[in-house]
Amino acid sequence: MNKESAVLQQIKSKARLLKREAFVLYFAYKDQRVAWYAKLFAICVVAYAFSPIDLIPDFIPVLGYLDDIILVPLGVWIALKLIPDEVVMDCRAKAEELLSKGKPKNWFMGTLFICVWVAFGIWITWYLYNLLLS
Repeated sequence: MNKESAVLQQIKSKARLLKREAFVLYFAYKDQRVAWYAKLFAICVVAYAFSPIDLIPDFIPVLGYLDDIILVPLGVWIALKLIPDEVVMDCRAKAEELLSKGKPKNWFMGTLFICVWVAFGIWITWYLYNLLLS
């Protein structure tokens, strides 16, 4: 049981680090020193990481968690490589400060993400409807 507890603690630690890095990317997106392509990639990674909708739904055995285990960390790693080191260090300090104050809530961004996913779903449905009926 002690070994399981240690593994669980390690997983929780990695999850906290990943969450912090997602906030680092969010702050880097707002920084003027970051190139536009890095900003675009960073905001896509942040949107996917915080989105309640996954590329592969979690209820699918094994594959459902694959995106959470591989795609999000890989996206964060690539995005951090695209951002200058001094910006990453500044943004890490901001992220640490934000997370030390408690879990942030941004209802506007949450609503925006939901609206984007709903619009995407409507567009896909409309596209498939026209494709199948024409």
